[in-house]
Amino acid sequence: MNEQPIRLHVASQRYTRRLSDKMLIAFHQACDQGDVEVARCLLDVLAYMVHRPLAGLEGRERRIKESLVAAYERLWQLLHPEAREC
Repeated sequence: MNEQPIRLHVASQRYTRRLSDKMLIAFHQACDQGDVEVARCLLDVLAYMVHRPLAGLEGRERRIKESLVAAYERLWQLLHPEAREC
């Protein structure tokens, strides 16, 4: 049996998500696990990625920035659980 088509399919699937999406997933996983320091570090890296100039991201830029704002809000809520009680 030839495994070549399977390997090509797996390799093409590997990079279908943008790195910023993977960083967001890791950030939310850190939040889910209560690891605030890791979440904060991942958010710093994500903020760097969003704010650096890159060509060809004009259409996606707004969605990425909205995701970054939502991530900052989630981290703030994680750090201030008493604010949810209001």
